[in-house]
Amino acid sequence: MKVEDLLKPFPIKEFHPFPRAMMGPGAHEMVGPEALKMGFKRTLLMSSGLRGTDIVHNMAESLKWHGLEVVVYDKVESNPKDYNVMDSVKLYQENECDSFVSIGGGSTHDACKGARISIAHDGRNVNDFEGFNKSENPKNPPHIAISTTAGTGSETSWAYVITDTTTDPDNPHKYVAFDDASVATLAVDDPVLYFECPVDYTAQCGFDVLAHASEPYVSRLNFEPSLGNAIRAIKLTAENLREATWNGTDLKGREGMMYAQYIAAQAFNSGGLGIIHSISHAVSAFYDTHHGLNNAIALPRVWAFNMPVAYKRFADIAQAMGVDTYGMTDVQAADAALAAAIRLLRDVNIIEKFVDVKQDSYSKNRLGQGPTKFYENAPVIKGDKADVDRITNHVLGDACTPGNAKECTFDTVRPVVEHCMNGDLDELLP
Repeated sequence: MKVEDLLKPFPIKEFHPFPRAMMGPGAHEMVGPEALKMGFKRTLLMSSGLRGTDIVHNMAESLKWHGLEVVVYDKVESNPKDYNVMDSVKLYQENECDSFVSIGGGSTHDACKGARISIAHDGRNVNDFEGFNKSENPKNPPHIAISTTAGTGSETSWAYVITDTTTDPDNPHKYVAFDDASVATLAVDDPVLYFECPVDYTAQCGFDVLAHASEPYVSRLNFEPSLGNAIRAIKLTAENLREATWNGTDLKGREGMMYAQYIAAQAFNSGGLGIIHSISHAVSAFYDTHHGLNNAIALPRVWAFNMPVAYKRFADIAQAMGVDTYGMTDVQAADAALAAAIRLLRDVNIIEKFVDVKQDSYSKNRLGQGPTKFYENAPVIKGDKADVDRITNHVLGDACTPGNAKECTFDTVRPVVEHCMNGDLDELLP
């Protein structure tokens, strides 16, 4: 069932599955025994390399110590590309693997989920499965997803996001696939693995969490089972992101963000997303910018855009973010929520508009440095009229857009994209 179908009168709303999960300090040390219990023999371990850490090496050695054979694919890129997925599928098939372990953030988990769907369909290209439940074979290889960031929640959701590099470089395409068959078999969240996450990356991933939590809370789907997790995840993010960012080995902050990202993903898993994510997908399609950074830049503008149809929900968000709303009207409280989000963004030192993102702006940046011609013309975010128009058109075709709180058209969304590119956040404050 597509999001558009869920918005029809008297809808039957879908609650999508979650995997079993192991959470807490030391959880990653249980992966070997769990893999054996699940029948793993020769597993493909997927990662982005996690360079500068020994996490991948240690996990591979732990699996080997427990008697498993391990094949490593460590070339997953930020904003995973279709060729990352298909290269891992080829490696899996050549080595006759029987299972997957993904370790990293959402990019690694998403690429792995796409690979599993491809393998279940005899190696068909992952781009064939864009959309909602496009896979035909519900059985695919078992998968343990181990997170090293508090961001996407991909280890527990039914979504994966892939950049299709077969499209015209002047009109690139990044898509979301939603598929119940892609859900991991076991999710592992261990806050100790977050300790080595860079400061800026921690902050950006945290705003991915805030987007995941806030969008289903105001979504047109209005899915009751998602609302509790959504508002709780907002509260946990407001309480823990600053500490997790600036004191990365603080277990309380890291564990708080671990739970925030996990339950935020459970909220959007059935409660839907909106154009924070659609704008993020569009900008990274053209520029390969980090998803969490994109969400952080888009979030205040989209909140301001959506407020007129959801003041009461944004007033709730203000309270969750620690604002004393006693004596405020819902409109005043909603404005206070927006101010709190901007304060949080500035407190964790995130870039405030897209034209200020440069090649050396953050540690994970690959702006204009992609391995194919797909990105060779994108070393600088332009933010001009043509740029705003093409990104707006991409937003309108994104699978997350129908769930947005406020109806979206080219004429209504274009000013939001324009402001994300060039606007000053202070202009949004009352």
